Amino acid sequence: MALHLENKKEIVAAVNKAASTAFSAVVADYQGLNVSQLTQLRVQARESGVYVRVVRNTLAKRAFEGTQFDILNETLTGPTIIALSTSADDMGAAARLFEEFAKTNKAFELKAAAFDGKVYSGDEVSVIANLPNQEKALTMLASVLQAPISKLGRLLTALQEKNESEAVSA
Repeated sequence: MALHLENKKEIVAAVNKAASTAFSAVVADYQGLNVSQLTQLRVQARESGVYVRVVRNTLAKRAFEGTQFDILNETLTGPTIIALSTSADDMGAAARLFEEFAKTNKAFELKAAAFDGKVYSGDEVSVIANLPNQEKALTMLASVLQAPISKLGRLLTALQEKNESEAVSA
């Protein structure tokens, strides 16, 4: 299907807009997937707040110009689907989505990912996928902050019990 110039400009503008505000990007090869599998991926992406789009490589390269994801241009070969994590609450959502989808669909091959100015190969996408979302990160921070306080509380309780036992025995 031939795309007219206006359609191409619209695609480039839409992808560029999403990429400009995105926190991470993942590129995969979707060759061998059927329509229902791609539809399932898109549904999961909507539920996760991830922007997913099949884009011609030349249009994706133009769309990534001027964004932090232009470093992915070398990986844009063959059939390509891109995912962008657009939520500040979950910067690894796109990588997690594609990684989970690749586990159940062997034809889906992760090419690369980009986060914070660095490119990760398809095998390293799990680095981004394992980034905690905001809720998990805050929970981890709270537990780290709570640990010294709870240790101090246990120490004070132990000292009080020791002092009380010494007072009783004296």
